[in-house]
Amino acid sequence: MGSPRLTGARPRIRRRLTLAATGVLVLLATAACSADTPAGRLGVPPPASEEAEKIVLPMWQNAWIAAWIVGGITWGLMLYAAFRYRRRPGDGLPKQTRYHLPLEALYTFTPVVIVLVLTFYSVRDTNDLTELTDTSTHTVGVVGYKWAWGFNYVEEGAHDIGTPEVPATLWMPVDERARFQLTSPDVIHSFWVPAFLFKLDVMPGMMNQFELTPNKVGEYAGRCAELCGVDHSRMLFRVKVVPRADYDAHIADLKAHGQGGLLDTGRAVTTGVAK
Repeated sequence: MGSPRLTGARPRIRRRLTLAATGVLVLLATAACSADTPAGRLGVPPPASEEAEKIVLPMWQNAWIAAWIVGGITWGLMLYAAFRYRRRPGDGLPKQTRYHLPLEALYTFTPVVIVLVLTFYSVRDTNDLTELTDTSTHTVGVVGYKWAWGFNYVEEGAHDIGTPEVPATLWMPVDERARFQLTSPDVIHSFWVPAFLFKLDVMPGMMNQFELTPNKVGEYAGRCAELCGVDHSRMLFRVKVVPRADYDAHIADLKAHGQGGLLDTGRAVTTGVAK
């Protein structure tokens, strides 16, 4: 039998472990919260495109819910084992358990199931987000250079181009679906607008495409998300989402300043298919 002193200490140990675990959970749950990133989004900025809503709830929030459930079970089992099977005065070596097949099968198959479920939903939502449709109203040609961005307004026959010192600004009409065509004449970049919650690699010799509908008027930061070389940190740009009238006025202004026509993308064009 345990001494009265040890028996009386057990409730205090339980309370301390409970308080410590609760404090850790509260700290982790509130660490990513700020005025710009509400707690319900778990650190994600307010989305500024229709497609971003599909990413926030199905992919990001549900992945966090699954992680918290798995983490809670894991932490609970660890704390239970640490308290229930702690060594007491006079105890010898604990009983050694080996070749426990049911336990080993649980450790093996549970992570596999978790990974398969997350992979299924990630692939499903990714295919939906990258599907090309016939509903886009205009095409944006994105050209990643060393070390700046250029933008072709394909249907309008105009372009804008930046430098590392003066980043370019991409103008988009609000609530109109646009198709982005990403190309590069030199090195790999990654086109990323955090407010759109979407990014895609810009590859030399090929064209990557996606479609997106900005649904909030405003100005948003963009950058390269791929370590592309010496001036990677200056691969910046801005996105201005404006009413259609302002967009048309900007296109007319570009043409008036000699920025009609399209930039050379450097894309490799294949005229035939190898047999």
